[in-house]
Amino acid sequence: MTTPAHIAMFSIAAHGHVNPSLEVIRELVARGHRVTYAIPPALAEKVAETGAEPKLWNSTLPGPDADPEAWGSTLLDNVEPFLADAVQALPQLIEAYEGDEPDLVLHDIASYPARVLAHRWGVPAISLSPCMVAWEGYEKEVAEPMWEEPKKTERGRAYYERFQAWLEENGITQHPDPFAGRPDRSLVLIPKALQWNADRVDQSVHSFVGACQADRTAEGDWQRPADAEKVVLVSLGSAFTKQPAFYRECVRAFGDLPGWHLVLQVGRHVDAADLGDVPADVEVHSWVPQLAILKQADLFVTHAGAGGSQEGLATATPMIAVPQAADQFGNADVLQALGVARHIPTDEATAELLRETALALVDDPEVARRLKDIQAEMAHEGGTERAADLIEAELAAVRDEER
Repeated sequence: MTTPAHIAMFSIAAHGHVNPSLEVIRELVARGHRVTYAIPPALAEKVAETGAEPKLWNSTLPGPDADPEAWGSTLLDNVEPFLADAVQALPQLIEAYEGDEPDLVLHDIASYPARVLAHRWGVPAISLSPCMVAWEGYEKEVAEPMWEEPKKTERGRAYYERFQAWLEENGITQHPDPFAGRPDRSLVLIPKALQWNADRVDQSVHSFVGACQADRTAEGDWQRPADAEKVVLVSLGSAFTKQPAFYRECVRAFGDLPGWHLVLQVGRHVDAADLGDVPADVEVHSWVPQLAILKQADLFVTHAGAGGSQEGLATATPMIAVPQAADQFGNADVLQALGVARHIPTDEATAELLRETALALVDDPEVARRLKDIQAEMAHEGGTERAADLIEAELAAVRDEER
């Protein structure tokens, strides 16, 4: 039994960054640890439900329900807000933890202040990654080509100069790239099957614990219609959902397909009226209890976010991946390479191609076999309990060093 400790978790107000770790936090609380959770007010209630104590701070990032266009369209548009938010958040978090420093820091990959604070406090930090992690060769193959042009611009150089200066002000000499992307210790909250180049990941740093899913009945239930021969769920997640033209193609693809029932989640920024006339076998919602539906669905049309992708794998549901941003494009390629999905770019996702692809996927016994194999592998990754065990092992190691 590990002696109870004060563990501090840090994240941003984004469902896709907070949700994956909630069950780990709940488990640590259940094991007797005092867990504080630094989070903006928008998601404080969700955090408090785990038993952790919210430590509130104000963020300048777009909120969890913001219009996707608020994030901009270029790489620098995407990364600059995170640095600006980190710089203004750090003084708030220093004050919030004054006299209440933790024994261990846990942090989401987007929480730069957490690593700075761990350095200031002299305590270990563990990254809880809700998506893929860097492998040996990642910098050469992905990061350097992606940054080649932005780094040539005055704006790009200024970004790196600001980042480096902020780190140095806080006693960190590391370059911003490894600071952000190369943690000393990491728990990866996705199935290893979803990791790009998994054979080249340093597993002395990164431990794959798989999905840490909970009983989600509180989110609501869903009943498959008795006359539905096939059920398809379409969801682009919680952030990049402003795609009315794509949803109209989905209605055309499945709305009048004999025996098929379509459940369409359109998010907060699309109105059902934008879809025109919708057939009786189509449900349109701003939000749905996704896991409950996937347990009964025959097909999942997804943006291929890490959360949705692993839920599709966990429920052995064939997928059509229509990525929208960030790591979703790579996830879509991984799912396709696994033989359980087809990757269709948004601008190619016509009703005809969606229908043709759907009919091929749901009737393919090889797709079903591969999904069952992956589902079985995921069941042995350990999930929430293994994640908590590994965190407690880090605590025990620190205490042994102090003796």
